[in-house]
Amino acid sequence: MSNPQTLTLAQPLPLECGGQLDGVQIAYHTYGTLNEAGDNAIWVCHALTANSDVLSWWSGLFSPGAYFNPADWFIVCANVLGSCYGSTGPTTPVAPRNKPLYAAFPRLTVRDLVAAHEQLRQHLCLTKIHTVIGGSLGGQQAVEWAIQQPEVFDHLVLLATNAQHSPWGIAFNEAQRLAIQADCTYAGGGPEGGKLGLRAARAMALLSYRSYEAYGRTQAEPNGDELPAFYQASSYQQYQGDKLTARFDAYSYVTLSHIMDSHHVGRGRGGVAAALARVRARTLVLGISSDVLFPPAEQQLLARHISGAMYAEMESGYGHDGFLIETAQIAHFLERFYVQTFAH
Repeated sequence: MSNPQTLTLAQPLPLECGGQLDGVQIAYHTYGTLNEAGDNAIWVCHALTANSDVLSWWSGLFSPGAYFNPADWFIVCANVLGSCYGSTGPTTPVAPRNKPLYAAFPRLTVRDLVAAHEQLRQHLCLTKIHTVIGGSLGGQQAVEWAIQQPEVFDHLVLLATNAQHSPWGIAFNEAQRLAIQADCTYAGGGPEGGKLGLRAARAMALLSYRSYEAYGRTQAEPNGDELPAFYQASSYQQYQGDKLTARFDAYSYVTLSHIMDSHHVGRGRGGVAAALARVRARTLVLGISSDVLFPPAEQQLLARHISGAMYAEMESGYGHDGFLIETAQIAHFLERFYVQTFAH
């Protein structure tokens, strides 16, 4: 990952659950150049464990020669609060003791993430954003932002996300948190706290990110006549757990999963339908046929209540992770969406 830029907020950030965060830092990347008209800005809202260097993890969509080419667009991606990739989170040293809070880090919501990034938008002097795009947690942030600031965004692209996090999704997150908190090192804090629990949590999460068909295609035993000493699917789960613990920490994972649980655009706004009716951006909503974590019915609900929204469904065997993998399909639907938009 290339080094991000950092903005330190001048004032404490009030939190939806009460209290405030002092000395908030927001890590962010920009690519390309804002044109003279100021109408070529694309804002990317990243998913749960991603970072602000979108060219490193969504290169099929954001890179030279890809659909969103930095030669044509001014691309912004900011790391969310609570993460461990430069923005203020559980492992960030805080005053007065200049030590991280770890498990004592305050509870955040999606609206807190939006509040922080809204200040970054103003710092960057972006009065208009051509498109805000996000999948999963990033999509939750994007739709919340488009509700709060309907005049800022011309286009809204939502992938594999929802208007309110489901009991199913919350249950998956709680199961992962239980695994992390069962690790006896978690309560004590420290950079390595909860690592074994995080490894188990990631293995759980992967079952919700992929599909039955994907595991059958990639993790089946090559010889059904032999009793294996170790199953490929078992090795794969361990590999994915190790891969995440090498780059992420348990405290950020717990914080971000709670943030996802908090997502409910209708809270205090008269319900989901009333909240989504506030969106003024022309909207593309993409579902994934095999997504069991954010099933297509959730994206259909978004499209039904956002005025004039276009809905499309990607055929994919990758499950929820399809929004990161099926970039050719995403580009195809984006092309159709923008042509339809310009025709209006």
